Amino acid sequence: MGPGPHSELADLSGADLARKLAAGELTSVELVQMSLDRIEAIDRDSTRAVIEINPDALDIARRRDAERRRGRVRSPLHGLPLLVKDNIDTGDRMLTTAGSLAMTGAPAARDAPLVARLRRAGAVLIGKTNLSEWANARSTRSSSGWSGRGRQTRNPHVLDRSPGGSSSGSGVAAAAGFAAITIGTETDGSIVSPASANGVVGLKPGVGVVSQRGIIPIAASQDAAGPMTRTVEDAAAVLAVIAEGHAGYRARLKGDALRGKRLGVLRQPFTGYSEHTDGCYETSLAALQDSGAVLVEVDFASIKELRESSVELTILLHELKAGLNQYLRGRRGLAVRTMADVMRWNKAHASEEMPYFRQEFFEQAQATRGLTSKKYVDARATALRLARTEGIDQLLRRHRLAALVAPSNAPAAALDVVDGEKRLGGSSQPSAVAGYPIVTVPAGAAFGLPLGLSFFAGAGSEGRLLGFAYAFEQATRARRPPEFLPTLTLP
Repeated sequence: MGPGPHSELADLSGADLARKLAAGELTSVELVQMSLDRIEAIDRDSTRAVIEINPDALDIARRRDAERRRGRVRSPLHGLPLLVKDNIDTGDRMLTTAGSLAMTGAPAARDAPLVARLRRAGAVLIGKTNLSEWANARSTRSSSGWSGRGRQTRNPHVLDRSPGGSSSGSGVAAAAGFAAITIGTETDGSIVSPASANGVVGLKPGVGVVSQRGIIPIAASQDAAGPMTRTVEDAAAVLAVIAEGHAGYRARLKGDALRGKRLGVLRQPFTGYSEHTDGCYETSLAALQDSGAVLVEVDFASIKELRESSVELTILLHELKAGLNQYLRGRRGLAVRTMADVMRWNKAHASEEMPYFRQEFFEQAQATRGLTSKKYVDARATALRLARTEGIDQLLRRHRLAALVAPSNAPAAALDVVDGEKRLGGSSQPSAVAGYPIVTVPAGAAFGLPLGLSFFAGAGSEGRLLGFAYAFEQATRARRPPEFLPTLTLP
């Protein structure tokens, strides 16, 4: 087991902990205190995944225990510790800042709908997680997991390696056992990347499945919040709570879910950037085949144009300006009311906010001319054609596929806040631009650095993808708790 108190929390799933609560082996107060003790002992000087602790956490846990004694159990999440990313509004004494010191003037007025749903389900919000500041929308060479407010999040497997971003703290906290449930957000890769890098399950639902109200935005056409957990079962349980009008995800979790299912195997450019990733992928494909899947090699022809064009960036910059200005108008007590205010604030406080990298994306976004501009409208149409119509939709239909599979990421890069981290490759872009769901599940490791396998498909496929991820997880059992190594000892 790794260091710190209660190291078993890095191994037990939320479902395991829920069974202990139900059996009376643990109370919610005890479990929350264990989580807080573990964060206190490890996180502050080591991983920096938690940006703020909820001062009311133990009081909430006491109320959940009292309900349980009276026979009221709200959901499978009742009494479980929860951490949410610090770009998600919580209407309590904690701040919601996206990691920016410019946003620390006052808390948000109310919970984001997804937070309200988790509270109603009985989860105990114990704190907020650190992130790549502004969810990585500020600079072209940012370091994943660095924010002005929280500083640098570190990977618990190897502490001088990247935690992935932008939901860095949520991925680290799930891996390290700081909370049974964590929530991340993704525009493109921000759940998949840190989930893969930290060796946990990450699900980005389709756009609109989970309400984005009360979440500091980047791009309305791509943003989605989702669970980051130690198991697929936990991810399904969380999605059942936070999804708008959806349920039954856990019913799809069957060990034989892959049997007879046609999966599209993606190669270039989703492979070839890391021999370590490719080796893990080959092992994963063999496991899928052993689980009864029918593997079909497919060519994602439109991905080259999507990657080489600037359409996704054009969309993000236009939607960032519109969305962030709208969000800031709804907040009270802050020093900033517009994105232009944030940029001025950053310049005035550059020694704290911009010691390593600047705000090039903000500057580019500020120069855009609105969501009716021809540049934006054309980029959106091209992006949907390449990602959906000639992309995922066409592949699924032409080859009669249930889903597509690809490696999630390269092994975590070395941390470098000065020059920015090396990013070799990944597979999140097609589903991100299409607004479709994607799930990554632990698949193996290289030199102790976790690697993930991603499943993605069309709109409304969350339950099916969770089923495939569950069957793969049960067949491979690849997840390992982190060891908090200071650095890699290489042969």
